[in-house]
This record gives sequence, C-alpha cells and structure tokens, in this order.
Amino acid sequence: MFLVCGEALFDFFYQAAEDEQPSRIAYQAVAGGSPFNVAVGLRRLGVDSGFLAGLSTDFLGARLRSVLASEGVSNQWLQDFAAPTTLSMVAVGSDGSPQYSFRGEGCADRLLTPDQLPSLDASVRGLHVGSFSLVVEPIGNTLLSLVRRESQRRLISLDPNVRLNAEPDIDKWRRRVADFAAHAHLIKVSEEDLLLLYPEQALEDIAQGWLTQQCQLVFITHGGQGATVYSRRHGSAWVPAQAITVADTVGAGDTFQAALITWLTEHRADTPAGLAELSRDDLETVLKFAAAAAAITCTRIGPDLPYRQQLA
Repeated sequence: MFLVCGEALFDFFYQAAEDEQPSRIAYQAVAGGSPFNVAVGLRRLGVDSGFLAGLSTDFLGARLRSVLASEGVSNQWLQDFAAPTTLSMVAVGSDGSPQYSFRGEGCADRLLTPDQLPSLDASVRGLHVGSFSLVVEPIGNTLLSLVRRESQRRLISLDPNVRLNAEPDIDKWRRRVADFAAHAHLIKVSEEDLLLLYPEQALEDIAQGWLTQQCQLVFITHGGQGATVYSRRHGSAWVPAQAITVADTVGAGDTFQAALITWLTEHRADTPAGLAELSRDDLETVLKFAAAAAAITCTRIGPDLPYRQQLA
C-alpha cells in the first residue's frame, strides 16, 4: 500500500465551440490534482493506494470521493470538511502544455491539521507528497510533520510540482522543497520546476545536493527530451522520450511518478534499502517504464492515466 497525500480538486478545461456566444464559456470539469492523479494512477497500474486528504462535503467533494471509490483507492484516510472544493481553471497551449489558475483559498483540501494525522501500520510501505499542498497552510505544515515522523519507517517520495498560481512566493517554495527533500528517499522533479526554483544552478548540481542527504534517487523529466536519473552508486542515466503525437501533457508527470512507484513495488524495491540496491540496468529499465507510461497519457486529453495491461 502506498499512501498519497495532498490536494484533490476539479480541473475546468475550456471547451471551444464554433457557435460560442460572448456571454457563455463552456468547460469540461475533470477530477484531478497532482496527488489525486498519482493515487488513481497507482491503482490503474495495479498498486494498492490510499489517499490522505481533506474533501469537501459539497457536491464536487462527493464526486471526488466517488471517483476514488470507483478507481479502488482506499478512503480510510479521508477527512470531511464543510468547506468548498478547490477549482483549477486550465488553458492548454499549442504545444499541449497546461496553464493553471487556482481558486483554493479556504478550501477543504488545505484544511488538514497535524492533530488529524493518523497512525500508520506496516501495510503502508511508502508515502508520496507533492504539489501546492507543500506550501499552503495548514496542510503544508501537516504533511511536513508527517514525513518527519515517518521517514525512518518507510519510503518517502516527493514531487515538488511547482504551481506559482497557487502560491506565488518562489522563496517559500524553495524553503519548503528543501524541508521536504531532507526527508525524502526518492525525488522526481521536472526540469521546468528546477529552472523556476534554482535558475542559476545546473540540474546535476541540484540532484547531487539532494543525494548528500537521505535521498537515494533523483529523477528529472525533460518533457520531449526524455528523463534522467541520478543515483549515489551509479552516477546518472538518461532515456529519450517516446515519439508520439501529443494531445496535451496534463497528468504526464503524475503518470511518470505513479509508474516509478509501480515498478519499484513490483520489483520489491519500494524501501530505502531497496532503492540503494538497484543496479544501473534497473535504473535504465525503470526510466523506460515510467517514460512509456507518461507517453500514453500525453496522447490523451486531460489526466487520463494508463492501466497496467497497456504497459506490457
């Protein structure tokens, strides 16, 4: 079981229409949020997952809970709040890359406090945290308390997934990413995020800095230029992106993350010690597996993550 922690929301995608009237805008609402997508992606790839989050008691919150149930994600760690559901307005660029605008102040997925954290038993082999839940309060402090408490007991996975529309203070992002990275065993991050966080530093230097702490592996995705992994034992390895026709890239990073955890789980390497024992061939294999999964998502509209049988 992997426990994914963070935000759950609805993405509203603009739907252009030939007969669109100036006074009307058409949207398609899709359940999402980076951690939410990872939890669903894990189940679709065959890994047991749970979701630790605050959900609204409103109509949209009930729909989020229903989606999780239909995907087989455990609801054991969900907390109900009489507060709105976060909304994300999404515009997709000509290259398929999304731009987000969040409506989340005071919403349910930000309200989880440290006193509401559950105790975890041995069935939870790892935790994944990421995205703007790292930097908005009180959920940010809550998740930091959780990873501090659990980092000596089980695998901690981190994806910063920087969203400046949710929190525009880049210095706060830097502080929080540093706080969480100090307790993470596996860090996955996009090159785009690293250029936002540390524009003056080389990507390899950033990765090597994290590897001097508790971290065993750093995965950096480069969009259409593939992905790289850095490890303490084996240096770095790179694989190219698959040649595909991109519909959009929404959910691609979340798919990559879920696929990483899936491969590690299937190969019984989903522990800090297991990460340390991976060979260089293993690292190249897991990179290819995660890149192939992300490529499938990029051929689809929205965060439509693949199933395990599609990655034979």
